[in-house]
Amino acid sequence: MPIRLPSLTGLRFWAALLVVLYHLSRQLNELPLLSPLVWYGRSGVTFFFVLSGFVLAWTYADAPVPALVFYRRRLARIWPLHVLTTGLSLAVYAAIGAAVPLTAALWSLPMLHPWLHGTVMGGNPAGWSLGDEAWFYLLFPLLLPVLARRRPGPVLAGCTLLGPLLWLAGALMPEPALRSWLLDYLPLSRTPQFVLGAAAALAVRRGLVRPLPLRSAVLAAVLFHAALIPWHRAVPDSLWYGPYSAAQLLSAPLFALLITAAAQADLRGGSGFGHRVQVRLGDWSFAWYLVHEIGFRTWLALCGRPAPGLATLMVWLLLAGTALAVAGALFRWVERPLERRLRGGSGPGTPLPRPRRAEARQVTTEDQSSTEESRFT
Repeated sequence: MPIRLPSLTGLRFWAALLVVLYHLSRQLNELPLLSPLVWYGRSGVTFFFVLSGFVLAWTYADAPVPALVFYRRRLARIWPLHVLTTGLSLAVYAAIGAAVPLTAALWSLPMLHPWLHGTVMGGNPAGWSLGDEAWFYLLFPLLLPVLARRRPGPVLAGCTLLGPLLWLAGALMPEPALRSWLLDYLPLSRTPQFVLGAAAALAVRRGLVRPLPLRSAVLAAVLFHAALIPWHRAVPDSLWYGPYSAAQLLSAPLFALLITAAAQADLRGGSGFGHRVQVRLGDWSFAWYLVHEIGFRTWLALCGRPAPGLATLMVWLLLAGTALAVAGALFRWVERPLERRLRGGSGPGTPLPRPRRAEARQVTTEDQSSTEESRFT
């Protein structure tokens, strides 16, 4: 029986929470102590890009499937909820009297919107990252055989180095909006993060990574975000050497360490982030990610920003909790049933073949939702 990696699903919830708190802080109002720490919580999307590469490589490295089968599975994972929430977002734009981005929405349906500067937000701003994921999925059947023939070490080093190099390239892009699109949204700039995750998974599978302390990996990620606080106070986001792009491009190696440590903890039989409540919330995280900003936008149009202090805290809890409840309902009655239907079976999918004996303890199959992150960005 292949070993599951439930901690990876549990981590999905915390990464989604980071993004939710980021939007609450910037759109609604700030809370003392917490908001400075999550002011660049959009880095949670970077986490999901790394996680996507890790899980797909972990799943398919020794059990490949035809490319068309892979593409159908990925489409079944993310497209139904993407279309539904895009429609909901457009309806909210119309209801509150805002401009309805129909052209961007049309580009977002085939998940091509991040490739153009003017359409990157699509019909649902939170769904921009699905265009990047679609690009990763397109590459993956070609990428995996290449990575399988190479030692993971040089690939890991190269992808780690590309993050700072891309960030430094921002010095050549004086216009902030264009720089943000090229470095933070364009799928090509995010591809090294996906490859980093895939190479990390192959390194773990081959036993090339020493055991990493999970607590230390968590602490490193927290300290990175804490270091952004004085950086933000000293340098505005509009400058290329500000912390905005740095949070997206420099955090990937730390997230790769965190994901690797969590996977190793599961393989050793530890609990990690695999408590059943965290796993359940992780299952809901994709829907939560896609609906939360729609709810925040609606509240702002109807009620405006709350007063500082207790009122802000109560609105935070109300909006985040309501969005999470909606996400749970969407997961149960929309996301999962439509995925099963599009995959062509009543269950979550046909189990992949067993791996080679040498790696049997380190492989999880496609039908185990506790390790399958690919609904996300």
